[in-house]
Amino acid sequence: MFSNQNFPFQNKTVNVFQSSTKTYHSFFISLVKYAAKQLTAEPKLFCVNPARHLIKIKKRMTIATQDKLQYNWKHVISLAGLHIGALFALLPSNFNWTAVGLTVFMHWITGGLGITLGWHRLLTHRSFQTPKFVEYFLAFCGALACQGGIIDWVGLHRLHHTNSDQNAIDPHNAQNGFWWSHIGWMLYKGPAHAEISRCTKDISSDPFYQFLQNYFLPIQIVFGVLLYLAAGWSFVVWVIFARLILVYHCTWFVNSATHKFGYRTYETKDSSTNCWWLQF
Repeated sequence: MFSNQNFPFQNKTVNVFQSSTKTYHSFFISLVKYAAKQLTAEPKLFCVNPARHLIKIKKRMTIATQDKLQYNWKHVISLAGLHIGALFALLPSNFNWTAVGLTVFMHWITGGLGITLGWHRLLTHRSFQTPKFVEYFLAFCGALACQGGIIDWVGLHRLHHTNSDQNAIDPHNAQNGFWWSHIGWMLYKGPAHAEISRCTKDISSDPFYQFLQNYFLPIQIVFGVLLYLAAGWSFVVWVIFARLILVYHCTWFVNSATHKFGYRTYETKDSSTNCWWLQF
């Protein structure tokens, strides 16, 4: 369970200036030992499954694999519609160099700053800290990528890293095949969603993240309407449909291609690799 107990020096004021030299020396030794442990240990996870939760998940996965998986029709229809909309970019009448340039720029804003830096490194892994307004800005950029609610996204990715490529936990387990890890897992209702609330206690109560969780689609619609009124249909086709699909597949390749193609510098418990072409 996500807890500050795993991060004893985060969001706390440690009083090192004790009255005795012995206390200060003990603290210093403890700090050195902790730092050494963090440098040699695997990265901390925000969602660690206690045994009772792991048993519950395994039971749900067993039931899910015994019965036919149910389609998540909301995802099936929306993803199909977005891919069809992106095909309109192939029509010569919709080509516009300015629209293409804005698409590339928004790809960087929403996919690079929003998803990769904001939702992934900052919110999911807490790899660094920023002022709150910067965190919110990056989170909003990620919401413009329209990859679902931010709380769901962070929770599912933490579940993935809890035990990558293990059927009982990982929602897009690469052991189930390239198609499944790339897009197939989103087309079905899986048991991982039931564990999201337990893994996102640090952000689920934040009103701003609740807003992005519930209104990411209206935000995208408003953006599309503004583009249409300001520049016309070709900008909607490129900056909304084509850009969303491009960012989608770049994100999904991290779940699929980097677990199938590439090289491994170190042995790990999962099938992840360093995929040189995907970094571009």
